[in-house]
Amino acid sequence: MKKVGIVVGSTRPGRRSKQVADWLQKQLAVSTKLEFNEIDLRAIDLPFLDESKIPALGQYEHSYTREWSSLISSYDGLIFVFPQYNWGYPAVLKNALDYLANEWKDKPVSLVTFGAHGGAQAQIAMRLVITGFHMKQLAINPQLKISPSDSVAEVDRILHTYDPVAQLLRAEFEKDLTKKAE
Repeated sequence: MKKVGIVVGSTRPGRRSKQVADWLQKQLAVSTKLEFNEIDLRAIDLPFLDESKIPALGQYEHSYTREWSSLISSYDGLIFVFPQYNWGYPAVLKNALDYLANEWKDKPVSLVTFGAHGGAQAQIAMRLVITGFHMKQLAINPQLKISPSDSVAEVDRILHTYDPVAQLLRAEFEKDLTKKAE
């Protein structure tokens, strides 16, 4: 079965990205064609990029980079879940992306952003990066309107208003990755 990784793209205390990723994984788990798994950057815990050679060479000197490479290589597609920070995306996500190069190539990807206005600016910034990595951005890229002042319970309620969008995202990944298998 093909696998899609749901990358939890924020590590700060009090983050909402884990709550959003948990909701999304539950929505996508109904798939009988694909397996969806969370990849939490807090658990991966990569230091600030410290490889001496450029990632495009694939000559990683650190074991954590080789493990990160192997993990990302094991996935057929990716969903990046991240908040908008000051009209951009979290530095921890950029750092995780920059550790690798070829591992990202040709993977279908969706951006799930959130913030008081949905995270549109974060998606614009991220599109430049995923284009540079030759990823294939899918059409469904939810922008979830969640305010920093919303309680955990309120965020859960808000997330469920996006259940139909999550199902469209699942169907798009199924169509894209099933097509590749034929």
